[in-house]
Amino acid sequence: MREQIIEQISTVFDPEIPVNVWELGLIYDIQIQPNHDVDIVMTLTAPNCPEAESIPFKIEQAVKRVPGVGKVDVKITFEPPWDMDKMSEAAKLELGFL
Repeated sequence: MREQIIEQISTVFDPEIPVNVWELGLIYDIQIQPNHDVDIVMTLTAPNCPEAESIPFKIEQAVKRVPGVGKVDVKITFEPPWDMDKMSEAAKLELGFL
C-alpha cells in the first residue's frame, strides 16, 4: 500500500516548480495505521507559499484514490525547514541543479 500511496503523492505538483512533491522532498513521513488510515507529515518550500492550503488538500485527495485507504490526515511542519538537499537526484536534474 505504501508504494501506491507514494505513486499517488507523485501526481501532485507544486504549481511554482515543475517537479512533484515527492521528488521535491516535501513529504517527511507517511504512517499507515492498522485500520489503513494514513498520516502524512509534509512541509512546503517556504512558509509563505501561496499554495499552502491547496497542496495538502491535493495530497489528501490523491491518497484517497488508493484502494483500501481510510482517513487521510496531512499535517504541515516547518521543522526541519525544507532545502534543496531534500530533493531527489531526478528533481535536481529536472531543475538543472546537476
